[in-house]
Amino acid sequence: MPSDPPPSVPPPTGLVGWATQNGGTTGGGGAPTTTVTNASALTSALNATGAAVIRVSGTISCSGMLRVRSNKTILGNSGATIAGCGLNVSGDRNVIIRNLTFRDWNDDAINVQESATNIWIDHNTFSNGYDGAVDIKRGSDFVTVSWNRVFNHDKTMLLGHSDDNGAQDTGHLRVSYHHNWFDGSRQRNPRVRFGNPVHVFNNYYRANGGYGVASTENAGVLVEGNYFENVNDTYHLGEADSGPGRLVARNNHFVNSPAGQTGGSVASIPYSYQLDTASNVKSIVTAGAGAGRITV
Repeated sequence: MPSDPPPSVPPPTGLVGWATQNGGTTGGGGAPTTTVTNASALTSALNATGAAVIRVSGTISCSGMLRVRSNKTILGNSGATIAGCGLNVSGDRNVIIRNLTFRDWNDDAINVQESATNIWIDHNTFSNGYDGAVDIKRGSDFVTVSWNRVFNHDKTMLLGHSDDNGAQDTGHLRVSYHHNWFDGSRQRNPRVRFGNPVHVFNNYYRANGGYGVASTENAGVLVEGNYFENVNDTYHLGEADSGPGRLVARNNHFVNSPAGQTGGSVASIPYSYQLDTASNVKSIVTAGAGAGRITV
């Protein structure tokens, strides 16, 4: 069962990490705003050409994957929920997805693929879906996944879908995962192939029954300043049939959890960031992660 969040404390809201690179990520910017309240309107708005700010209001029930085109900001109004379906960013760029609750999706909640670039996924809540909450694959790059909460879910965040896809993925799949609340989510928090450096910092891991982080297929993962509580397998090299990657761990905090497996070197982080003290990460993240914790 997920733990109960404490009273809300306004968290930092600025963009940090890989999505600041390659020209930055602005989504729809100052484009006109459209508010949608049903699946048909949401589908049309997401798939339209040109920049747009799309506000989701109420609960939208849908199925499958809805295509998201370039230069979109998708914001949830208070309580906004997408139930039964997910968002697919495929080959497009410059997309922001914030403050939405996703539940009961029948494929992925958010799928980023086919060399999509400059994506920011921030302050969302995910639960009880079929496959990945946030899967990033097929040469995608320059992505930040921040301040999200995942609970009552198994396969959380996959980075790189196949051991056989190195030709497309090598040199890409650069993602920052920070201040996420992996609240009993079982595995893939994240599971990484090929990407280097992948930056996993200041996340709170609570009672993850499978494992926290896996670095595979020559990936380079920096696991930094995270808080692990009641996690038997915090991080390791290789996973299932996937060969080992590289993993550097530093400044993490462990409560009833062992330090994990490390090995090899990881490329340097090119952007500036402020690292919270790991022992403070639990209180910081539980106060700020998930939908409904910011005003957008």
